[in-house]
Amino acid sequence: MTSTDLTAAHTHFAFGRNWAAYAERIGETHIAEAVAGLSRLLGGARLDGRTFLDIGSGSGIHSVAALRLGASRVLALDIDVDSVGTTRAVLARHAPQSAWEVQQRSVFDLTPADPGYFDVVYSWGVLHHTGDLSGTMRQAAALCGTNGKFVFALHRRVWMDWFWRREKRWYAQASAVAQRRARLLYISLYRAGLRLTLRNPRAYFDAYLKNRGMLFEHDAHDWLGGWPYESILPREVDALLTPLGLRRERAFVSTGRLFGRHSGVFGSGCDEYVYTRPVA
Repeated sequence: MTSTDLTAAHTHFAFGRNWAAYAERIGETHIAEAVAGLSRLLGGARLDGRTFLDIGSGSGIHSVAALRLGASRVLALDIDVDSVGTTRAVLARHAPQSAWEVQQRSVFDLTPADPGYFDVVYSWGVLHHTGDLSGTMRQAAALCGTNGKFVFALHRRVWMDWFWRREKRWYAQASAVAQRRARLLYISLYRAGLRLTLRNPRAYFDAYLKNRGMLFEHDAHDWLGGWPYESILPREVDALLTPLGLRRERAFVSTGRLFGRHSGVFGSGCDEYVYTRPVA
């Protein structure tokens, strides 16, 4: 692979260091929120006796949530070595007696032969950072077994995507000092935007920390550095997955951020999707 191959790990922004910092804060409150979020995507159903594949496990909190919902086995994968270590530590701390495995592995290496089919294939906010969104979606969807679910979240296409692609490519290669300055500028502008929309910045950031367990600055680092970066519209997701034999079960569509629906001035929200593979 060459340096221009965006599916290669060395071309990707290092998300794992941020997840390691976040993982130190994970407690039962954060796990309960992750359980509630996963349950909402599953339509309130549990996962008793079902297998769960977590692609791009990050901190590992969603793997913990799947086990709390009764998953019989969880396989958590991430291409980032720091994320792999963090996921193992979080699972060992919060699900020590459960059946789980963590591997450092690219989604492009996955096939129905290895690691096999799963009842739930899950990937939240990851596939758009792989360097080949359509290819990785096909790869992940192929692992969804009969009557299984493909559950994922992807950045919705916004008007400012042209800017964010350039910014992220720069940020991922910038020095730590330059990244810090970019974060301070972004947060200052975000704070001003909150004021313009008659919201209290201090209350907003305090609530963000309480609900997410991560400082807004950490999430800003992830957003600004999320390279490679792609985005997609709901109708394009349908066009990609329907020919593969999957049917949309539900979707939660982003309403955009500050300064207009889907303008993307401060970034792109994620649309969440659940597709099923019906029994033939």
